[in-house]
Amino acid sequence: MILVKDLSRFGRNYIEFGQYTDYLFPSLGCRFIALNNGIDTMSNNGSTDVMCFLNLFNEFYSRDTSKKVKAVKRACAENGKFMGTYPAYGYRRDPLDKHHLVIDEETAPVVRRIFEMRASGMGFHAIAVALNEEGIQPPGVLYYQRKGQSDPRRVNHKWADQTVKNMVRNEVYIGNMVQGKSGTLSYKSRKLVNKSEDEWIRVEGTHEAIISRELWDTVASIGKKKVRKSAPSDGCKSIFTGLVYCADCGFKMRNHIEKFTYKDGRPGRYSSFICGNYSRSGRGACTIHTIYETVLTQLVLEDIREKARFAEYDPDRLMGEILRLKEKESHTRLFSYEQELKSFLARISDLERLMQNLYEDKCTGSIPQTVFQTLMQKYEAERAEKAEAVPELERKVRAHLENQVDTDRWLEIIRRYTEISELDETILFELVDRIEVGDTQKVNGQRICEVKVYYRYVGNVDGALAQERGRDYGEAI
Repeated sequence: MILVKDLSRFGRNYIEFGQYTDYLFPSLGCRFIALNNGIDTMSNNGSTDVMCFLNLFNEFYSRDTSKKVKAVKRACAENGKFMGTYPAYGYRRDPLDKHHLVIDEETAPVVRRIFEMRASGMGFHAIAVALNEEGIQPPGVLYYQRKGQSDPRRVNHKWADQTVKNMVRNEVYIGNMVQGKSGTLSYKSRKLVNKSEDEWIRVEGTHEAIISRELWDTVASIGKKKVRKSAPSDGCKSIFTGLVYCADCGFKMRNHIEKFTYKDGRPGRYSSFICGNYSRSGRGACTIHTIYETVLTQLVLEDIREKARFAEYDPDRLMGEILRLKEKESHTRLFSYEQELKSFLARISDLERLMQNLYEDKCTGSIPQTVFQTLMQKYEAERAEKAEAVPELERKVRAHLENQVDTDRWLEIIRRYTEISELDETILFELVDRIEVGDTQKVNGQRICEVKVYYRYVGNVDGALAQERGRDYGEAI
């Protein structure tokens, strides 16, 4: 037997409620009693006839309350009030106003130091290691220490890479309040889903900043680049490490260094790149795709010069061609994602409406119990499947929109390299996103392979210049 004070104490979701009272409880021989509503499933006084309508009213009340609570919280967030549970590391609640943040003088210097280390080029892992070596307590541990408790969730009380990463991306440190980054799917579900950035609630200047805007911009620009591990002490690491990919299988290409000694005793070395898939699994996985670093350097250098000259002498034409090319490439993919997302959301809405109508039909006796159970299970399974796929589709659409080309920024950078004579890691770090190397083929006795340079902000722009990138390696390979 199950005894509750009233129906709302058992549940406010009328669909799930009906599955229990009309299907599960009868099949288990379980008696259900709601005292305040005078409902007893073992009696024949007709009280159960109105049970579905009472529970429907309970759900309407729950929905209305949820909307009101969310509206109040959103209004507070839009006014710049802090609505979170815990203030960000480096801040504490204002004793006079719990919705206002003030600087925590004990931890603010650590925040400034983290941003300064990041601005100097240090990676997240290196920063975390430095903080751990100095014995600085991470945010979670410090919070419980101040309460005189130990953190029950942690075993390893150390700074983590992700903690540092989240901090340097948090606008709270420049005085902005950004809230509403996630939310529940509906009042019926407590599962949190990430919202797109255009749905965030951002209010500037709500509290005192810990770092300057200039330092923030410097760190933000570094965050958009590929941060690679520092070169080994022997200086043998290639400047292309982490940038070169196999054009056929997509694996990163492995830097292979062969050392030798000249006849006069001087040390020398050959540096080349080979497909990482081939290196790991052999010919059955991919072909070698080998290319010498000297050849790769010359090809990339020529490519940068070519694009820089075009950007210098005819920037408007180049910009127009790039935008036309990228729009053509991306339109189909983005349209597909958006249409699939709209279709899924519409279907979820239809299924919820069908489930509501189905339950009402069951309550009025329009359909038998067996039909109700079969259809309800079918609709619920499809709704759950579609709802699970929605966050991933939203992520794809959001990522696609965020990765739109920025031709102005690319033109501004590459025009500085019209007369470039030498490549270094700094130039590659600023300009290049990835380099794809095709397989070597013999054409008329010469070894030919295709190398494509994908630039930051715009990707590969060879199509915009209407040029084919067949490269002749001649004697180099």
